[in-house]
Amino acid sequence: MQAIILAGGLGTRLRSVVEGVPKPMVLIQSQPFLAILFKYLASQGITNVVISVGYLHDQIMHYFGDRYASATIQYSVETEPLGTGGAIMRALPLAQNKPILVLNGDTFFKVNYQSMMDMHRSENSCMTMALKPVTDSSRYGIVEIKDGEVVAFREKQQSGSGLINTGAYIIEPDIFSGHNLPEAFSFERDFLYPQVPLLKPRAFVSEGYFIDIGVPEDYLRAQSELQDNVS
Repeated sequence: MQAIILAGGLGTRLRSVVEGVPKPMVLIQSQPFLAILFKYLASQGITNVVISVGYLHDQIMHYFGDRYASATIQYSVETEPLGTGGAIMRALPLAQNKPILVLNGDTFFKVNYQSMMDMHRSENSCMTMALKPVTDSSRYGIVEIKDGEVVAFREKQQSGSGLINTGAYIIEPDIFSGHNLPEAFSFERDFLYPQVPLLKPRAFVSEGYFIDIGVPEDYLRAQSELQDNVS
């Protein structure tokens, strides 16, 4: 298995508690968050990783080099922000020409990615999304599914239960073919949401532990609970 990790964001919301490091490199009990994510991916059999880097990318490249936790590493460097979609599109040529797992470098979802890949292949889908049921979806919005297929997205709203998008996808390498997209764009807002009837993403639902460290309160929460939920 192979993965693209999006690690080029500016991390502006975290600067009130952490400064001077790219968001995926913030320390969680003395380890960079990205190192914890890497070790979990290695336990899932992922051996080839492309890291999409931008802001303060030298710190990431110096720490991980070209191999870490049994995975070989390549880097896709953004000289200017490309958004999540532009970052994926630039990184794809560095990956092998087969389905690829795409993850955010500031989120952790304890899910069986091999099972997700198996389902993706058996469904012959161009895209599979990892979803998690939550009791309060107000920060994330809700994903609507029907017969195992993602059919719609509801914007962030007041509290309520539902399935959320964890930002973990398996995509086919030609997913952007035939689409007229700019160099910089949001994968979700500019591509996934408007194209969902055409893409027909499959839903892989898991109750596994999930955390997004992109806001101070969850970064602080990760200090006490992330390590206990990785293994």
